[in-house]
Amino acid sequence: MVIASGNTGVIVVDIQGDFTTWKDGSLAVDGTDSHFVEKIRKATETLDKNGYLIFGTQDWHPANHVSFFTNHPGKQAFEVIKIEGKTQVLWPPHCIQGTENARVLVDNNLFMAIVKKGKDPRYDSYSGFQDDGGTETEMDSILKRNGIEKVIVYGLATDYCVKATAIDAATAGYNVTVVEGLCKGVAPDTTESALKEMKKKGITVLKELNSKKI
Repeated sequence: MVIASGNTGVIVVDIQGDFTTWKDGSLAVDGTDSHFVEKIRKATETLDKNGYLIFGTQDWHPANHVSFFTNHPGKQAFEVIKIEGKTQVLWPPHCIQGTENARVLVDNNLFMAIVKKGKDPRYDSYSGFQDDGGTETEMDSILKRNGIEKVIVYGLATDYCVKATAIDAATAGYNVTVVEGLCKGVAPDTTESALKEMKKKGITVLKELNSKKI
C-alpha cells in the first residue's frame, strides 16, 4: 500500500443498507453480501491508517422523493418516465431519511465528512457533487478545504453513483482513480459502459487497491 502524499482523498460512495443484499436492501445491488461490505470496511480502514483522508456520500431521501415509483400512481419500479423534460428512472423507495437502511455501513468515525445527497424531493442525485437539478453539494468545498487534489473513488453502484461522482470529480479538476474491485454495478452492460465512459474522461480504473499506481 502506498502511503498518502497528503493531497489524496478517498470518496466512499453510498455504502448503505438499502443498496446491499446483506441488509436485504430495497434496491440491493448483486454481490453486495457481508463479504463485500467487509472488504469495503477493511480497505477504508487501511487507507485511513496509511494517511488518506476519507470522505463519503450518503443517499438521504425524503419519503416524497421524485425517484420513488410509489409517488407516481400507476407506475412500477424501474419504469423510465419524463419529468419536466428530464429522464427519470423510478426506483423502489430507498435510503429514506432516518431509517435503519439509510445508515452508512462503514465506521462513521473514519470519515472527515459524509455528504448527504438526494435531499431535495424534486431531483435525483447520483453524484456526490451535485443533484440532477444542478444544485451543488458541499463536497467540492470540503475537498478543497482539506487540500485534496486527487481522489480515489469506490462504492455503489458502479454504473450510477460511482460513475456520476467520479466524472464530476474529474470535471471539477481532480485527478481521479476508481477501484473497480471495490465497486458493484446494477447491470453488466451499463457497468461496462460506465467504466468505458470514465476512462474516456481521463479517469484511471484499477482492478484492485493494492496497486503502485495510486
